[in-house]
Amino acid sequence: MEIGLSTFVETTPDVQTGEVMSHAQRLREVVEEIILADQVGLDVFGVGEHHRKDYAASSPAMVLAAAAPQTSNIRLTSAVTVLSSADPVRVFQDFATLDGISNGRAEVMAGRGSFIESFPLFGYDLNDYNELFDEKLELLLKIRDSEKVTWRGGHRPAIDNLGVYPRPVQDSLPIWIGSGGNQESVIRAGLLGLPLVLAIIGGKPVQFAPLVELYKRAAAHAGHDVSKLAVGSHSHGFIAEETELAADKFFPSTQACMNMLGRERGWGHYDRSSFDFARSFDGALYVGDPDTVAKKIIHLRKHVGITRFMLHVPVGTMPHEDVMNAIRLLGTVVAPRVREEIAKWEAAGEPKS
Repeated sequence: MEIGLSTFVETTPDVQTGEVMSHAQRLREVVEEIILADQVGLDVFGVGEHHRKDYAASSPAMVLAAAAPQTSNIRLTSAVTVLSSADPVRVFQDFATLDGISNGRAEVMAGRGSFIESFPLFGYDLNDYNELFDEKLELLLKIRDSEKVTWRGGHRPAIDNLGVYPRPVQDSLPIWIGSGGNQESVIRAGLLGLPLVLAIIGGKPVQFAPLVELYKRAAAHAGHDVSKLAVGSHSHGFIAEETELAADKFFPSTQACMNMLGRERGWGHYDRSSFDFARSFDGALYVGDPDTVAKKIIHLRKHVGITRFMLHVPVGTMPHEDVMNAIRLLGTVVAPRVREEIAKWEAAGEPKS
């Protein structure tokens, strides 16, 4: 069971002061967060790609590369790379470079992304949203699997027996599929035999169990060894020494962020009752003291079958010292409890989901 973190490196206004930190400051903070995550024994850190003013990381590979020489064990991944509007050649080169700098710890999490700013920025038509992803994923996998590539598609110039360099340290650079829970995307990941990450940020996490089973059935149908496939989850959350303290610290920035996005997308108002329901045991927020969060992660493992859990923190802008404390508690208290409990449970031969 792998446990780690993800972040979108947000620079939203501080809910108390209204001040907005610079992109440079937030980028330096997140490098410190990655270093601490490695020091406290977490397995993976993911950085999301966005192309708008309130997010500082448009190039996850660059951010991760800044932390790579200062870390030793933690795996470094995008969360996600917006593949539909990216050049797969460049994506592979960037993450192969990160793999070299980190000595074999890079991963790509490919997804469509939930924001659309990158499409006009890089000259793509949103009407080609799905077709772009399918085509570019095909090319990215070809580059991963072969040093010399011949390929032809409809949205990028053809490649005729050309090499793509550098090559990664890992024999096969891990490429995960990030999904918000779309059946088509989990079936595609299964048919391709690629590891899957589900964004579980609403509703009841146990409701994602049928999607995991659908993914496994698709993988088995395509002849892949299901026992070797990884399934991850990405969920919002926060940890403090006491559950109510964690909730009180996490709610203000979460509410501000959710309502900002809600105004853009037509969602209903996000209030404290919505937040408190989501942080209940059956909800999708992993907020509380270490024991509370550990129990919810164990429950997710048992009933959904995930093999990697990524806590997404912060949502919006939070004090850096609070985020660092949450990372410390996740690595030193929560992760050991989860790993110990799951090891006992699996040793007893209980089913995974």
